[in-house]
Amino acid sequence: MDPLTTWKSVPEVNQMGYEEFVTVFGNVVEHCSLVAAAVWKFRPFKDVRHLHEEICIFIDQLPTAGGEGILRLHPDLAGRAAREATLTSESNREQRAAGLTDLTHEEKMQLTRMNDSYRSKFGFPFVICARRNKKEAIMEGIRSRLKNSPEVELHKGLGEVKKICYLRLLDLVEHEGVESRL
Repeated sequence: MDPLTTWKSVPEVNQMGYEEFVTVFGNVVEHCSLVAAAVWKFRPFKDVRHLHEEICIFIDQLPTAGGEGILRLHPDLAGRAAREATLTSESNREQRAAGLTDLTHEEKMQLTRMNDSYRSKFGFPFVICARRNKKEAIMEGIRSRLKNSPEVELHKGLGEVKKICYLRLLDLVEHEGVESRL
């Protein structure tokens, strides 16, 4: 069963065993089920925000190498994984919503060059919350962020991971009255 087909109530989330929890929430941080595994022990969660807060605390407590590792798990935007149709369903949906599947040939080439420059400079891919941006803002974002230091980019990239995570949690957990903006 695709975990995105049914919202879970917070009481259902709190009743989940370890394996089910990791299965359902293992990709709220791209390809990093370790995050779900680490926060499971903090049940019961009061609401989806509490679950997100625990994930953010876990991420914030990682050493630099751990944060960089989380960023390295993300695919390049409109990159090889997109071309080879190997993106996760979440990433595919997010990149499509941002208009990254409708790039012109020139835009694809430009984004590929910028992705390569970014990865070369920082050692991890450019990460931005695609669901909150369109292709123009993403292209400007990578251009602008290429000017940052590695420390600033690590912080910015992990901030974007947290935004992506929050929106993915809203896809999975009932959240009546919860604001969808961080």
